[in-house]
Amino acid sequence: MKIVVCIKQVPDTVEVKIDPKTGTLIREGVPSIINHDDKTGIEAALTLKEKLGGTVSVVSMGPPQADIALREALAMGCDEAYLVSAREFGGSDTYATSGILAGALEKVGYDVIITGRQAIDGDTAQVGPQIGEKLHLPQVSYVEEIVDATEEYVVVKRQFEDGYHIIKVKTPCLLTAIAELAEPRYMSVGGVFDAYQKEIKIIGFEDIKDGLELDMIGLKGSPTNVYKSFTKEMKGAGTVLRDLTPEQAVEAIVKKLEEKFII
Repeated sequence: MKIVVCIKQVPDTVEVKIDPKTGTLIREGVPSIINHDDKTGIEAALTLKEKLGGTVSVVSMGPPQADIALREALAMGCDEAYLVSAREFGGSDTYATSGILAGALEKVGYDVIITGRQAIDGDTAQVGPQIGEKLHLPQVSYVEEIVDATEEYVVVKRQFEDGYHIIKVKTPCLLTAIAELAEPRYMSVGGVFDAYQKEIKIIGFEDIKDGLELDMIGLKGSPTNVYKSFTKEMKGAGTVLRDLTPEQAVEAIVKKLEEKFII
């Protein structure tokens, strides 16, 4: 079985800051990590490989420095890594990104594709399902457990609002992983050494241009864009009412609401 995991290198959101003047993320000096849900997908893929045999490939779209995330995935046990990177891809929204990744995945080949549910820097949960649609694959989102798997099918437990679904899906297929799916393993010392002996294969625009047009990717091919990012403004100190009876408290609150024309 050939399993391919799509990962994204994202800023460590604990340390992300936003420029108050421009409203954009300050990335300088901020460490990058593999997106949490994607790392869960890596673990699920490696577990499937251990059960069924085959290979695990990891694919990431991003700038050259995303190769660090790919090498971490190799150090965890993935067999090969692909960096999808080109100037033409810059500025792509989720729709354009999914088209680029779909073209790259066709080049890599797959039986099962696993993506994270969503990236912590965008939180759209759109790219995985869009890839599935563009590759015309059956897909299951919000996968919290892989119950059974063979070369011909995968049985998964899908998280739902107030319960879960058990779904059997034929391969090739696409799954999107949530945090409950698996606990990612640590890199081994030998794995880290081996990861830096392996080649990161580059997939550029020229490699997949047969299925893409320039007006389908990048800023030009993106039907959406982020106008501005901003943090929630801090509120001023509130008024604390002390030593009041319930009746006095109600009267004071109503008075404040009337002063602000809320009631």
